[in-house]
Order: sequence, then C-alpha cells, then structure tokens
Amino acid sequence: MSLPSQSLLTALQRRLGYQFADTDLLRRALTHRSAQRDHNERLEFLGDALIGMTAAAAFFQRFPDADEGALSRLRAAVVSGQSLARIAQSLELSNCLILGESERKSGGRHRQSILADCLEALAGAVFLDASVAEAQQVVAGWLQVSIEAASPSDVVDAKTRLQEWLQGQGKPLPEYSVIEVKGLDHEQSFRVQCRLVHLQLRTEAVGSSRRGAEKLAAADMLEKLADSVDD
Repeated sequence: MSLPSQSLLTALQRRLGYQFADTDLLRRALTHRSAQRDHNERLEFLGDALIGMTAAAAFFQRFPDADEGALSRLRAAVVSGQSLARIAQSLELSNCLILGESERKSGGRHRQSILADCLEALAGAVFLDASVAEAQQVVAGWLQVSIEAASPSDVVDAKTRLQEWLQGQGKPLPEYSVIEVKGLDHEQSFRVQCRLVHLQLRTEAVGSSRRGAEKLAAADMLEKLADSVDD
C-alpha cells in the first residue's frame, strides 16, 4: 500500500476547489476499505446525501416547470455511479487513491465504483471540514458541467434504459414483483424487486408508487450491471 505524496494531495485540493483544514479527513476520504485502515465508507454515506441534495436543489432552481418525476430522473442521472466516476476521473482522483495491494494490482485505481465512492467520501469529508453552505458550494462546482448538460427532455427513466440495454444485448427483459406494501391507501409505500433471471441478479427499492419503486429498482440494477462490467 502506497500513500499519495504531499504534492499530489496539494494538487488534488486545487482541483477540488477546496483546501482542507483537517488533512486527515482528506486522507480518510481517499482510503478504500481494502487498505485495512481507517477507510472512507462512513464518509461515503454522508457525501451521498450531500451530492443528492445539491443536485436536487440545482435542478429545482434550474427547471421551475419540471414536475417531480422529471426532477427525480435528472438527479438520478447526475448522481449515478457512472456520472460520479466521470467527475472523479476529471478530477484525477485515481492518482491519489489509497488501496490495498490486491485491489491496486487488479486495477482498482480505475474501477468506476471505487472512483464514484471516493468522490462521495470526499463530499462527506468537505461537509465535516467546512460549513454546510460551503460544502454545497464546493460540490456544486464538481457537478456543474453535468447539471448544465442535463435537460428534462433528454433524461430517459431507468426502466426504459435497462430495457433498452438488455434488448441491445439480446437478453431477456427484467421481471418486477411487489414484495411488500405498507401504509394506508393514501400514503402507501411499495417494496419492489427487479430480477434478471439469466444473470442471477436482483435489486430491491421502495417508492410511494409501484411504478416509482420499479424505476428505483431498475436504477439500482443498472448500477449493479455497470459494476459487474467494470469488474
């Protein structure tokens, strides 16, 4: 396991647009669990929420006439693993990742899932190191290009994207099933499963409607497929 030099960390902070007061937070955000030390998964949890909130606020302001469904699809596209990995690549995070030896040798530096998770962890680290407003401003800078390129008319929901991908591969379509319904008639929640039988893959998601839950489960399946291809 090799640690990034101080010069690499200094250059990274310039690219991030943020100078850490606590550089231990920065190092932790860059540390994958394979390194068997204080790793970034808890920071990733925080950062995921911050990135989602920042994207949601940006689209809410940018598209005042868009309905909830369109805004949700826009946010999902920008905060997807593939989108975050592209941002991480543009910030050259791969050179600064702290990985275990086996992960490094297997190409972990360039694995999309690891890059996306690291970007989320960095967002969480900035959140802890700065004020909420400053953290949102920093993250908005990372997302700016993706947000400005997005349009409600261009965003296809995850169910459609999953179906089109499978059809393009000549594979069977996904199977959706409702596992659980909770709540009263006017405020129910649906737990839905998405299965790709031929790949023995399944995901679950909860939504306020069956259709909404299916879309979320499909989005998770697309993430899982991207990770399996990446691996």
